[in-house]
Amino acid sequence: MSRFLLGAAICGLITLAIPTGIVALVQGAGLMPLPFNLQIVVERLPGIFQFHMLASGAALLLIPLAIATRRNRAWHRPIGRLAAVFVIAGALTAFPVAYESTSGVVARFGFAAQGTVWLGLVLAGVRAIRRKDRARHAALMLAMAAVASGAIWVRLTTAVATSYDLPFAPVYACATWLGWLLPLTIVLAVVWPRRPRPARAAALAT
Repeated sequence: MSRFLLGAAICGLITLAIPTGIVALVQGAGLMPLPFNLQIVVERLPGIFQFHMLASGAALLLIPLAIATRRNRAWHRPIGRLAAVFVIAGALTAFPVAYESTSGVVARFGFAAQGTVWLGLVLAGVRAIRRKDRARHAALMLAMAAVASGAIWVRLTTAVATSYDLPFAPVYACATWLGWLLPLTIVLAVVWPRRPRPARAAALAT
C-alpha cells in the first residue's frame, strides 16, 4: 500500500514539476518578468542567478523523465546523467543565490540547506550506481527528487500566502524548510533499503 501511495505521489510530483520547470526556464531565459525580490537578486548576481534558474528548471524537467525511464537503460542512463549535471549546477549556484537573497535569515539558510542536501544526494546516488547498488541508487534518486520538489511547494506556498494575505515572511521561511524536508522524510521512510535484522539474517543463512 505504501508503495502504491508513493507511486501516486510521484505521478503527482511529475504533474507539478513539468510546469514549474518550464516557468523556471522561461524566467531564467529572460522571457518572463521575475518578482521584484528575485529581480534584485538578478542585479546582485548577473548571470549566476539566470544560470541557477536554467539549471534548476532543466533538472525539474529531467528528473521525472529519468524516473519514468528507469526500466529502460538506453534512455535512463543518458537522461539520468544529464539530470545529475543540472542538479549539481543548480545546487552549487544555490549558495550564492541564498547569500544574496532579500529573504530573511531563516529562509536563506533553508535554501542553502536544500542545496547542500540536493548536492549530497545526487553525489551519493552516482556513487551507489557505480558500486552496482541499484536499490540504494534508486532510493537516493527518489530522495533527491523529493528535495527538488521543494521548488514546487515554495511557489505554491508563495501564491497561497499572497492570495489570502497571510504573513508572508514567516510562511515563506517555513516553506523553504518544510517544502523539501517533509517530502524527503516521507520518501526515505518508504523506500530506503532496510538491512535484515541479525536474527532474520541468521535464519536466511541456514
